[in-house]
Amino acid sequence: MEYILADIYPYVLSLHIMAVMSWMAGLFYLPRLFVYHVERAETGDNLDETLKIMEFRLQRYIMAPASIVAWVAGLMLVFTPGIVDWSAVWPYTKAICVIAMTGFDHWLMQMRKKFERGENTLTGRQYRMMNEVPTLLMIVIVLSVVVKF
Repeated sequence: MEYILADIYPYVLSLHIMAVMSWMAGLFYLPRLFVYHVERAETGDNLDETLKIMEFRLQRYIMAPASIVAWVAGLMLVFTPGIVDWSAVWPYTKAICVIAMTGFDHWLMQMRKKFERGENTLTGRQYRMMNEVPTLLMIVIVLSVVVKF
């Protein structure tokens, strides 16, 4: 198995990068949709229904598959011999941030379901602030992998 992973490493890495880019796009965009939902839509109006559809489709058809592929490809990279230096700090820093990113994704799922039921209690300002979470995590993840601190 180790030899196969080494042979397909460039393809798995490419797939991982593409999946992470797609997942991150959703993580950046969904909270912004929530801001518009809170600030512009009234429960039951056309905009409310349109935003519910947009949020659902973004999450179900882009974010969920992309996160699964990012995780699977990422784990394949972790198990590829010679890729991860387990004596360094960076793999653990990255892992913590990826788990936090996944937690944020799941929090967004719960918020979308609240919008679906008409039970949202957060403000546009709160969603704007939450929109910074994936950016901060991404910075730590990229620095961890590239600088390997």
